[in-house]
Amino acid sequence: MTTYLRKATSHDFPEIKKIIDQAKRLLKDDGIDQWQDGYPDDATLQEDIAQEISYVLIVNRQVAGTGVIFKKIEPAYEAIESGSWIQTHASAYVSIHRVALSSDFRGRHLASPLMEFLITAAALMGYSDIRIDTHPENPRMQHIIKQAGFAYRGIVHLDMPNGKRWAYQLLLDA
Repeated sequence: MTTYLRKATSHDFPEIKKIIDQAKRLLKDDGIDQWQDGYPDDATLQEDIAQEISYVLIVNRQVAGTGVIFKKIEPAYEAIESGSWIQTHASAYVSIHRVALSSDFRGRHLASPLMEFLITAAALMGYSDIRIDTHPENPRMQHIIKQAGFAYRGIVHLDMPNGKRWAYQLLLDA
């Protein structure tokens, strides 16, 4: 099984949209209000691709998953509560967002490889401080985040309805 990560292209948009829509349905079925207000919408996904921050997990020539490596400061992350970020000598951090797997590949244990590939891509870009957040009621994503080595750092509030998120940080060795 050939599995790798690559930058998304505009040709990947239909598959990325399908995967995000499947993830929205899964969250809804689980009773989690994350991604139930229209976000991420088509414009966000297309902008991710245009900015070259969107990645796809390829398994046997098929798009099996997606994720974003965001290179800008996250305003919500600046106001962390009930904890703090570990300060480093790194000049900047990246954050991982919009991670989802296709339901066509569910049960194949691809969440960990997807997260590991996103971490590796961030490291190859020169980042050693990687951050991520997830909904407090999303145990699936919390498990994936912790399994990848991230440590819980506190609570952030995204600028959206029900925007409370648990924040995590991973520091890589230089």
